[in-house]
Amino acid sequence: MTPFEIQLPKRTILGRCKARPSVESLTGAYTRPLFVHGANSNRVSWLLDIFKDPISIACAGEPDINALEAALQKARDDRIDAVIAIGGGSVLDLGKAVAGLAATSKALSNYLEVVGEGNPIDAEPLPFIAIPTTSGTGAEATRNAVIGVPEHCRKVSIRDPRMLAELVILDPSLTDDCPWKITLASGLDAITQLIEPYVSSRANAFTDAIVREALEPALAAIRTLAKREDTDARDAMAFASYMSGVALSHAGLGAVHGLAGVIGGMNGAPHGEVCATLLAPTLTVNHRAIQRVGGPSTRFDEMEGLLTQHFTDQTGEDGFQKLGNWVKEVGVRDITDMGVRSGEFAVIAEMSASSSSMKANPVQLSTDDLVEILSA
Repeated sequence: MTPFEIQLPKRTILGRCKARPSVESLTGAYTRPLFVHGANSNRVSWLLDIFKDPISIACAGEPDINALEAALQKARDDRIDAVIAIGGGSVLDLGKAVAGLAATSKALSNYLEVVGEGNPIDAEPLPFIAIPTTSGTGAEATRNAVIGVPEHCRKVSIRDPRMLAELVILDPSLTDDCPWKITLASGLDAITQLIEPYVSSRANAFTDAIVREALEPALAAIRTLAKREDTDARDAMAFASYMSGVALSHAGLGAVHGLAGVIGGMNGAPHGEVCATLLAPTLTVNHRAIQRVGGPSTRFDEMEGLLTQHFTDQTGEDGFQKLGNWVKEVGVRDITDMGVRSGEFAVIAEMSASSSSMKANPVQLSTDDLVEILSA
C-alpha cells in the first residue's frame, strides 16, 4: 500500500440548517473575531447580528496580494483572535490566509510558493472557521490558500498544515438557489478536484475511498441541478466539495489546475469555469500520453466508463468527449471566450509546467500536449 498521512480540519459539522446554532455556539469562544464575507454583507447579516460590534471585511473577487495585505493590516490593527469566513472559495481563501499570517512579521514573499520562497508559516496561526456558501473549491478542507500575484501574472498558494480549519460548518442549505452559473462552475471545479486526485501519481487508498464515495453522486447531482433546484442534489454537491478538498490535499491535482492557475493569474478568468472547460480535453490528452509512455491507464479507462454512464445522452466517441460536449451545452465558455488569446497558449503552457499542481499529474506532458489541451 502506498504510504500516506491524513491531515484534516479539527472539527466538521455537516447538516442542513446547522449553520446558525453552530455559529451561536462560538459567541463565547472568541472576543474579537474577524468576519470575512462576500461583496454583499446583507447576505450574511444573520451571522453578523449574532455578534456584538462585529469586525468584518468584504472579499469582492478572487483575492490577490494587495487584498491580502490590506486584510492583514486590518486584522493586526484590530487585534483579532480568530477568523470566521463565510462565502465561496475566494472568501474562504482570503480568510484562511489572514488567519494563517496575522501573527507573522516577514514579507509575504517568504510564504508564497512558485514566485516566492514557499516557506512554512513561522508564527502560530489564528483559529480559522470556514462556512462555505457554494459547493466547489473545497477550500474549507484544505491547508492552503490561493492568492493572485498580479506582478507575476500567477495564482499561487500559501501552504501550511496549521492552516487547516479549526471548524468547518458545512450547511448545504446555504447553497440552495445559488445561481446556475456559479453552481455549474463551482460544481465542475469540485468534480475536477475529485477526478484529478484519482488519476494522480500520488493517489492512495485513502483518497481513492473518498473519490469513489463522492464522485458518482456529484455527477448525478450537477446534471439534476442543470434542470431544476433539488435539495438532495445540493446536499450531494456540498459533500463532494468538502471531499474534493480532502482528496486534493492528500493526493495533489494535475494539469487542469496547473493550467488554470496561470490563466486566472494572467487575465482573471473565473477559476471554476476555466477548470470546467479544461477538464475533458485534459483527460483525453493525459490518457493518450500515459498510453504513449507505456504507463497504466486503468484509472483513465475506469473514469471514461463512468463518464459514459452518466452522459449517455450526449454525442461524442467516448466519456471524455461526452462530458466536454455537455459542459459546452450547459453554458461553459471556451477559454478564448474568457479572453485568452491563442497566441498566448505556448506561454501559458510553459508557465504552467512549474506550478505546484502539475507535479502530481499522472504523466509528464510536453508543451505541445498542453497547447493541444488549450486549443481544444
